Amino acid sequence: MADSAPSTSAATTPSYKQLKEDFVSNLSGGSVAEIAQVCAVAPVVALLWSALQARHSFFKPYTTLAFVVDFLLNVGALLLSVTLYSNAPLLLNILLATAAATVYLVPSSLSTRKKKPQLPPNAQSKTPAGPLSVLSTKPFLTNYRGNMMVVTCICILAVDFRLFPRRFAKVETWGTSLMDMGVGSFVFSAGVVASRPVLKERAEGKTTPLTTRLARSLRHSLPLLVLGMVRLLSVKGLDYAEHVTEYGVHWNFFFTLGFLPPFVALFQSALKVVPSYAGLAVLLGVLYQVVLESTDLKAYILAGPRTNLFSMNREGIFSFWGYLAIFLAGQDTGMVVLPRTLTRGSTSKRSTLLLTLSVWSLVWLALYFFCSDYTYGAGLTVSRRLANLPYMLWVVASNITLVLAFCAADTLLFPAFYRAHDARAEREAYDTATSRVLRAYNRVC
Repeated sequence: MADSAPSTSAATTPSYKQLKEDFVSNLSGGSVAEIAQVCAVAPVVALLWSALQARHSFFKPYTTLAFVVDFLLNVGALLLSVTLYSNAPLLLNILLATAAATVYLVPSSLSTRKKKPQLPPNAQSKTPAGPLSVLSTKPFLTNYRGNMMVVTCICILAVDFRLFPRRFAKVETWGTSLMDMGVGSFVFSAGVVASRPVLKERAEGKTTPLTTRLARSLRHSLPLLVLGMVRLLSVKGLDYAEHVTEYGVHWNFFFTLGFLPPFVALFQSALKVVPSYAGLAVLLGVLYQVVLESTDLKAYILAGPRTNLFSMNREGIFSFWGYLAIFLAGQDTGMVVLPRTLTRGSTSKRSTLLLTLSVWSLVWLALYFFCSDYTYGAGLTVSRRLANLPYMLWVVASNITLVLAFCAADTLLFPAFYRAHDARAEREAYDTATSRVLRAYNRVC
C-alpha cells in the first residue's frame, strides 16, 4: 500500500510537455482596442527615432551610444509594451510621444545645423550616381517590416514566460490577440514585398506565362517547405510540446507560407476578371466565409474527428485560404506604396501617397466594422484558427493603418528622400531615415 501511493501520484502528475501545452491552450485573447494600442507603440517609437535623427543627427555618426539608443528604442520599447507596460500601453504611447515632441521642439545646436545638409553628402555612399530605378525602397516600409519582425521575435520568445500576458498569446478559437495579429501581419508583409516583381514586370511591359510564374514560385516555396519538414521532424522527434488545434497534427506555419507563392501565381491569372488584388482578396474571403456559414465546414474544422492525414491537418489546410486573402491584400498595398511616381513633384508624391493610404485604411476599417459589429453589421467573430473573413479584414485594416502611420512620420521628418534626383542621393537619404537595427531585422525576413 505504501509503495502504490507514490506511483499513483506520479501517474496523476502532468508531464512538463502537458503543462507547457496547457499554458498556451484554451485562451480567449484581449480586446481589439488594447491590441491597437500595443501596435501603436511601434510608429510612435519611429516618430521619436526620426525626431532624434532629423533634428539632431543623433545617429550620425553611428557611435556606440547611438547603437545603444537605437536598440533600446526599436527593441526595448516594444519589449516594454508586451511586458511591464502591458496593462498600460496607452501610457507608454503618451510618454514616447511626449519625448518625441520634446526632442523635435528643442532647437538643434549650431554645429549640428552646419554639418547637416538637406541631402546627405554623396561622398559617403558607395551607390553610383545613376538614374533612379522604377521602384524605390521606402524608409517607412523598412520601419514597418523591421518593427513587425522585432515584435514577432519578442512574442515568440516571451510567450512561454508568465510575465507575458496570456491575453496576448494565440486564442484557442474565437477572439483576438496580439500574436494572432502577428501571424497575419507576417503574411501581409510578405504580400507587400511580393508586389515588387509584378511591378517590375509591368514597368518593362512584359507578360510572364503561367508556367514560368509557377516555376519561379516553386523555387521560392521550396526553402519554406523544407523548413516546415525540419520543424515537423524535430518537434515529433524531440516530443516537443505542440498546440494541435493551431494548425493540425503535422501542419505548421512554414507550410502555409510555402504554399502561398504557387497559389498567388495562379490567382494572378484571375486579374483578367477581377483587375485588383484587393478585389480578389475580398472575393476570396467572402466566398470562404459563405462556405463556412452555409455548410458543415466550420463544425468539421472545429470538432471533426482526426481519422486521416487530411482531417489531422484540417485547421492548416482550410485556414490557408484566409491567409491567401491576407497575402493578396498585402500585395495590393505593395502596388500602391512601392511605385516611385504617383504624380509629378516631391510634395504631391508624398501627399498623394498619404491620401491614398488614408482612403484604403478607411475602406478596410469600414469593411471590418460592418463584418464584425453586432448592431450595424453581420456580427461575425474573429477566428485565427479558421482565418475567417473578420480575421482577414481585421489584420488587413490594422496593417494598412500601421503603414499609414509610419508613412506619416517618414513624410513629416524626412522629405529629403522624396527630393532625391539620383540613386546615390536617394540611398543616402534612405540610410539617414532608417535605423540600422531595423535594417538588420529586414535582411532576415
